[in-house]
Formats: sequence, C-alpha cells, structure tokens
Amino acid sequence: MKRRFGLVSMLVTALLAGGLVPSAEATEAGHHTGQLPDGASWVADVPDAWNGTIILYSHGFGPLTAQDAPDAATASALLAGGYALVGSSYSGPSWWALESAVGDQFAALAALEAEIGPAKRTIAWGTSMGGLVSAREAEDPHRRVDAALTTCGLVAGALNLNDYQLHGEYALSHLLAPERAIKLVRYAGQDEAAAAAAALAQVTGDAQATPAGRARIALAAALMNVPTWYTGSAPPAPRDYETQETHQEQTLAGFVLGFVVTGRRQIELAAGGNSAATRGTDYRQLLARSSHARQVGELYRRAGLDLDTDLAKLTRDADITADPGAVATLARTSMPTGRLRVPELDVHTVADQLVPVEQENWYARRVAEAGAGPLLRQAFVEGTGHCAFQPAETIAALHALEARVSTGRWGDVAEPERLNAAAGTGRYVRFAVPPLVGAIG
Repeated sequence: MKRRFGLVSMLVTALLAGGLVPSAEATEAGHHTGQLPDGASWVADVPDAWNGTIILYSHGFGPLTAQDAPDAATASALLAGGYALVGSSYSGPSWWALESAVGDQFAALAALEAEIGPAKRTIAWGTSMGGLVSAREAEDPHRRVDAALTTCGLVAGALNLNDYQLHGEYALSHLLAPERAIKLVRYAGQDEAAAAAAALAQVTGDAQATPAGRARIALAAALMNVPTWYTGSAPPAPRDYETQETHQEQTLAGFVLGFVVTGRRQIELAAGGNSAATRGTDYRQLLARSSHARQVGELYRRAGLDLDTDLAKLTRDADITADPGAVATLARTSMPTGRLRVPELDVHTVADQLVPVEQENWYARRVAEAGAGPLLRQAFVEGTGHCAFQPAETIAALHALEARVSTGRWGDVAEPERLNAAAGTGRYVRFAVPPLVGAIG
C-alpha cells in the first residue's frame, strides 16, 4: 500500500509541475450529498488540498445508489492525490438507467461545483455500464468534461449486448434442452427471469458431463463471446480446448447466466420491450466470426457430432423477434455514436466474463467511422475477471489521460510500457481484440 501511494504522489507531483496546480479558491472539503430534481441522489468527497480536478464517476449496473469511485482503495488514492470525486445514483424505473444517467451525472457535477467552486478540469470515469455512460459523456456537444476514462466499459451498447447474449442463451436452450421451452425474452417479472436463469444454468451444468454437451456449451459460449479463461494464474494453453471449455462452463453456470438473464428483465423494463432477435440469423456465419470457432469445431469432432447440423438447426428454428419500440428506445438512450469530442482512454482486461473485451473491437470501429479515431486510445490488462484492475493500474491510466489533455497529443503515454512503469504491476500488454460475435453494423 505504501508503495502504491508513493507512486501516486510522484505522478501527481509530475502533473503539478506540468501546470495543473491546486485551486487557491476556498472549497468545502469533506463529504457532500444531495438530491436532484428527478429524485436521483448524489455524493461527493473533496480533499482538503483539492488540485482543481473533479472525477465524475459513473457506477455500473446495479442498485441505483450514488457512488463516486469504483472502490474504497481507489477512492483513497485519488483523494490523497488531491482529486475531488462526485457521482449520482441515476434515476429510472430499472437498474438499466441510461435514459437518465448522463443528465443526472452532469447535474451532480453542477451541484458539487455550486458548493466548492468550478473545476479547472473534469474527467469522466465509468466502469461497466458506467463505462457506457462515460463514453456518452465524452460525446456531449457542450464539452462538459475534458476527457473520459472508460474501464471495463459496455462500449458496444445495449443493442449489441442483448443480441449476442440471446444468441448464446438460445443455443444452450435449443441444443441442450429443447423440450424445456425455457423462456428467453419478454419476462413478466423478475421472478420469471430468475427461473429462466436457473433453468439455463442447470441444463448447462448437466450437459458438462458428456462430450456432446461440452461441445454444445462451447458453441453457445462462442456465440456469447465468453472468454476461455476464468480462473487460475494463467490462461489455458491455446490448443487445450477441453480446459478452455471447462472455464467457459464454470463462467456460464457459475454466475454469468444468473446475472445476464435477470439483467435482461431490467433492460426490457427500461426499453419497454425486447430489443433482441434470433429470426433471420445465420448461425454458421455467426460462428465464423468467433475467435473460438476452431475450439468449437475440434470439440464437435472429438464428440462425434456434426457441427453443421446443429448450426442449421439453430438457423432454421430461430423465431424470436424484436419489439421495434424497444429497439428505438435503446438506440436513442443506450448506444454510443462514436462522435467523441474529448480524448478517451478505454481500459479492459483481456478476459472479461460480463463485458467481453470484443466490445472494444466494435467500439473502435464505431469511433473511427465517426471520424474521431485520433481521440481514442485503448489499453489492455493481462487478467481475467470483470473490472478486475488494481487501483494503481487505473490511476496510471488516469494520469496518462491527463497528460493527453495537458499536451494535446497522446505520444506514447497509453502504451503498455509507459502504463506499466507508472502502475508497477506489469500487466498492461499489447492485445489484438477479436471481433464481437453478433455485432450490429
């Protein structure tokens, strides 16, 4: 802990030397809270020696509770470095609060500035679903933030999320337990979604006992962009397909299905219906896009199964349609445009079970197509888990982003070597991001 705080201190000193000086204006240090007109709450923490920068933190999917940092350790390090922290709870009918999140965040920022004075610099920082919020904040035409740090962010948006998750869930249901008729969309309530999640987890766990079941789990996992590394100090070997599939099954049955299927109900509640579809999907083409296609093919061969037959069955029987109104709502509220107006640095683990790293592939293309490619940099941590960063790693990324704002150019500040030197963990790596299976556009 002392080593990490020493690193933070040195980096802050370097930034101060570059021109970001502590505010000389009087501020109200300490803990601040308040309520916004739409009912959302906000919370902030301000150090005694504020350096003039506010971190506008956007929390991830979950209870609508105000939060101003990703975790206590990171908050402590940031406050020790002189940063003020603020974040809102968001408001809305469900935990998928993208309709209100950006507005609530900017309102929370304004409320804090009304108490402590205007910031010299504001940096949006979001994690998971909050990463989608921070990406949308970086597109704000009024430039109310100076830069965005998006960590483990859901940067491919809700339409992509719902589609690829449904493809994998459909494959599990239709290939492993077609007689169960497990409901996959349009849940009447949270209990119905929880029952579907439990049923999918059960059939997945049961199927793990046979080679045929394991092959079909691998197929569903590929359609769902599930990584082949879940636990352990190192990922399975590139051709150790059986161990890779074991990691995928542990991921799906252990917690992912329970989280994402019940989460779908929350998104449907916000969208006013189901945005995802299987009808019209060519599952042969879908699998061909996956970086795990070779693994799936080999496990099918070893199990004595015909992969083409299963893919044809999935294609032939796909009949789930989307509700146009739900698609329109999520397109408006829950998709990034890629039209960045400020620098953004995205950080992702290479094996993220809840927000696959493949989302970064889709997002980079989106930003490039919008003509904003020079504003975006992406950095990757050699690790498994959702948002499984060490505080020093994300703080190093924050300082790299600040350097970009101060100098007007990226240079090499977001390269793995520079980030590792700052973080002291050695986990930043160069990584070629695979395509997102089931991506729209």
